[in-house]
Amino acid sequence: MTSTHISDLAAILGREDAVLVDPQMVERLSKDFYWYSPVLKILLEDKRAEAVVQPRSREEIQNVLRYCFDKGIPVTTRGSGTGNYGQAVPLDGGVVIDLAPMDRILTIEPSGVAVCEPGARLIAIENEARKVGWELRCYPSTYVKASIGGFLGGGSGGIGSITYGGLRDNQTVQGIELLTMEKEPRFIRFEGEEVHQILHSWGTNGIITEVRLALGPKRDWAQLVVAFASYDTAYTFAEKIANDAPTSKRLVTVFEWPIPSYFTPIQRFCPTRQSLVFFLVDDPALPDVVRRADLAGGTVAFSQPHTEPRKGPLLTDYTWNHTTLWALKTAPDLTYLQCGFNPDSARQQFRLLRERFGTDFLFHIEFVKNDRDRIIPAGLPIVRFKDEDYLNDMIDYCREIGVSVANPHVNQVEGGGRFRSDNIQLQAKYRYDPCGLLNPGKIATFSPEDTTAAQK
Repeated sequence: MTSTHISDLAAILGREDAVLVDPQMVERLSKDFYWYSPVLKILLEDKRAEAVVQPRSREEIQNVLRYCFDKGIPVTTRGSGTGNYGQAVPLDGGVVIDLAPMDRILTIEPSGVAVCEPGARLIAIENEARKVGWELRCYPSTYVKASIGGFLGGGSGGIGSITYGGLRDNQTVQGIELLTMEKEPRFIRFEGEEVHQILHSWGTNGIITEVRLALGPKRDWAQLVVAFASYDTAYTFAEKIANDAPTSKRLVTVFEWPIPSYFTPIQRFCPTRQSLVFFLVDDPALPDVVRRADLAGGTVAFSQPHTEPRKGPLLTDYTWNHTTLWALKTAPDLTYLQCGFNPDSARQQFRLLRERFGTDFLFHIEFVKNDRDRIIPAGLPIVRFKDEDYLNDMIDYCREIGVSVANPHVNQVEGGGRFRSDNIQLQAKYRYDPCGLLNPGKIATFSPEDTTAAQK
């Protein structure tokens, strides 16, 4: 990019402060949480944009894309930068489009659908929805900072997935408005099954400009931590509650020791050498879950009905990939994997992994519902990083014993485990970004078409 390009972009947006070139700001807004992976940390450390633009409307984005297409400038979209795979890190310089200013919640429809701009924070959607009897179906542990556009572009599930599944399930994403990267950028609306072309595509095949998100009925969630003397008993109890349909829950998480020792702010709720189960359950169900925990040999380490004033921790701050963050703060040689265990043979898979890798592979389980309404023990194990070969040995062995792995240590959509087997994300890129200017390098199987042909 040249100074002329930067001046032109400022003129297009009508505001000089809408184009950022300060090196520190550009550096910050070119990064996400890729450093969770020691592999990606090395790969992406020196990657950054040449400028950041901050549009305020869909029309401003359209004008920026039209100009960048004409000049052949790569464009990478950024939500809030809470992703863990380097989705928002530009590999070829160019422009980062920061959608944070486009954060309006346009409406919460009476039927339970939130219509939002892409920069809307998930916590803001949750708060507005709860005012009128609804709540998010699922959200990541980073929901205080995470944006809805970024979540759809790079996320897959989270808290609430035990009831509703992930973003791709149960028509949670009801509609997406997309802006294409062509000579004349187009707004296209996707509904129903069509949204799967765009979900988890890292902004490689279009820029999300509006979202229609289905919500769930609001519940009052109680928090509960139950400690067990062994991982096996903790897992067994968690599995029983996870599969108990009459008990409404938003979260069932199992940590084997020493993972709870990483949670520095809540050590008073983490008995030494105990495996823990974290729950969010519907407030009326709390006494029954406590009773059943006692019968199963568990000890209640923390219990907070929703009716009590919030005075303790927010347990979700220690679950899903926040668990990894707390581990990294304790020991920088730790990282994580994303696994799916077989609910019928998970205990055997746990045993084989322990025999092979010892405590270099620590179990952290998040129970989720899959697209066939079955409860699955999804794993975000904390693993010790010795070198890339050892990490790949773990991944290969997991797959050998039937444990699926979505590899969080690769920087392309195909390798991360959320790429559709029918290639619809790739096909959408050919249709809506024929020259490959959107987040180039992140779909490895894409080959840009001739620019001249694409402009015709």
